[in-house]
Amino acid sequence: MSLVSDAGTPLLSDPGRILVNECVKNGIQVTPIPGVSSITASLSVSGFKDQFLFYGFLPKTQNELEKTLMSLSQNIYTQVFFIPSKKLNFYIDNFKKFFSGRKILIAKEISKIHESFIREDIDNLKTLKNPVKGELTVVISEKKTLEKIFDEKKVVNKIKKYLKKYSLKDTVNLILETEKINKKKIYNLCLKIKNEKNS
Repeated sequence: MSLVSDAGTPLLSDPGRILVNECVKNGIQVTPIPGVSSITASLSVSGFKDQFLFYGFLPKTQNELEKTLMSLSQNIYTQVFFIPSKKLNFYIDNFKKFFSGRKILIAKEISKIHESFIREDIDNLKTLKNPVKGELTVVISEKKTLEKIFDEKKVVNKIKKYLKKYSLKDTVNLILETEKINKKKIYNLCLKIKNEKNS
């Protein structure tokens, strides 16, 4: 039996994986035959670092999308997404909000007659006036890991002030709004100060 797709490699963000799982459960050998994949094809022409995270389709609602992108924006690797073309501007607005400082490649209809690419710095990317049709694969470049040297004394004073009024989680988020510091580093610092206060 063969599972064939006319839209790139099947089983990635595709219900065909249900069939694969059933084959595995029943001891049926599954053999891949390489074909065009928009994931590897778009990465190969992006020029971005090749350590990457493939997420698949992003959430469609604003609240869920913000939660997802908040988490993903802390990841330093190149990231690959699928998005529906009719909601491209919706996603562009959110990419600008969470991935400032990175570059973006939007690949349309890879390996097909209407193949095209949009390359831009995310901060300079503008919403499109004309609707876009076709399958879109979005690649966002790796995160620059250079961190600004921060004034620890000033940050500690802010944390102590915020912890008097807010929860640990809210304090971390408030600090991140003004300080370009690794989230884990801020969380650990807040936790340490909170524990010292309670001991």
